[in-house]
Amino acid sequence: MDFPKFQRLVEERTGFRTMENATASGEYFSDSCGDMYNFFLKVGPGAVIEDITYFTTGCGFGTATCSLVVELAKGKTIDEAAGITPNDIEARLDGYPEKKKDYPERALEALHVALDDYRTKVSGGKVPDYAAMPRPQSATAQPEPVAAEPSGNGNSDKLLIKLH
Repeated sequence: MDFPKFQRLVEERTGFRTMENATASGEYFSDSCGDMYNFFLKVGPGAVIEDITYFTTGCGFGTATCSLVVELAKGKTIDEAAGITPNDIEARLDGYPEKKKDYPERALEALHVALDDYRTKVSGGKVPDYAAMPRPQSATAQPEPVAAEPSGNGNSDKLLIKLH
């Protein structure tokens, strides 16, 4: 296990907050240990998860695992996020202690409840079908020219490209 990364995830709590006006949310309660996980999604055109946050009553492993789910799901489509596996989460932390191996499954259960909530709201007409809207082009798809460097003869031989 990458303990420094685990410690950073617990301290920084990436995505640890509730979200007002979430497109969808999902909660999972673990009756084995009493932890609760709740994910909030903001979904945009192309059914892309534009923002994802969580709240948990769990320990440091619950917090770290939910932060990893945030890192993995943000920017993915609903269907891509549904494909995140416990192994994907575990690989991000270079493994879990044996007694904590079920934490990725717990967090993913809450994520799947949120994804199902989104799908239910779309089918019920409560939120727009963002999947039917075109996905915006990434800013990194096209490099943009920044400046031309003169060659001394008045012509530009070099073009500097700025990537986002």
